[in-house]
Amino acid sequence: METKVSDDNREKNRKLTTKIVICISLLLIIGVGIYGYSVYSSVESTLKQTHKPLEHEVSTNRDAKISFSKQDPISILLLGVDERENDRGRSDSIILLTVNPKDQSTKMVSIPRDTRTEIAGQDMEDKINHAYSFGGIDGTIETVENFLDIPVDFYIEVNMKSFEGIVDAVGGVTVNNTLDFTYEGSHFKKGELQLNGAEALKYSRMRDQDPRGDFGRQERQRQIIDEVINEGASVKTLVNYGEVLKIIGENLRTNLTFNDMKSIQSNYKEARHNIQQIQINGHGKEINGVYYYIVSQSERTEISTMLKQHLNID
Repeated sequence: METKVSDDNREKNRKLTTKIVICISLLLIIGVGIYGYSVYSSVESTLKQTHKPLEHEVSTNRDAKISFSKQDPISILLLGVDERENDRGRSDSIILLTVNPKDQSTKMVSIPRDTRTEIAGQDMEDKINHAYSFGGIDGTIETVENFLDIPVDFYIEVNMKSFEGIVDAVGGVTVNNTLDFTYEGSHFKKGELQLNGAEALKYSRMRDQDPRGDFGRQERQRQIIDEVINEGASVKTLVNYGEVLKIIGENLRTNLTFNDMKSIQSNYKEARHNIQQIQINGHGKEINGVYYYIVSQSERTEISTMLKQHLNID
């Protein structure tokens, strides 16, 4: 497998940790209950601020609208976006969640942002994270649906700027580090580590010193995701709920309403205890001097079939 990465991609790789930001929204959906009127009212106010509907709310890959009360399996596209001045930016982290409340499980598929695929509405192939630049959230959803041949029911978009604050707001995270390394002036020894937001950002960014490259970095990112979910679901996080909600209100957009989230929290919350991380296998390749991640049709079909089974789609 080719591993050469352009300077442009090396710079962008620092932004892969945006995916960690997104998991704070997962806390509101399948992790955290409502504790008292004050918290309830604050959450409701914040989530009204974050609500942004799609142009087409029901996926063309769905035969009928989702019923939360019937515990229909759902899919949620999580995006970490690098917003730029006078520019839409790009979705530098793309994660697809499928949640099946009846078997109490969640599958988390990380889609490499350099994946080469057809961009919806553009009649061309490009990196999948460029779909956001061309068509915003609607274009990204359509591109992901075409790539994996499954419906995307909901989305959650997070501005990457909020990463450190989210980790700090949940009281930091504890990770088990398997590789001794120093990165951006911080030393991370082997064993159990307590990390604040700034440290967690560095911990999840390092790639060049890891013999497993991106795969090792992705594993560290998943550690952070799991820990933020666990910390955010604990009662102690309520002490900082105001700070958490402020970060969410300023940096998160979703087509889920407050009532949707209440329904999901009531009927889907046990699915957070069984999260399966899924990696899309492929290989690096330069085309006309640009680095792409190439995913075979057989790999796409295998993952699509697995997700359709999880979503109970024939």
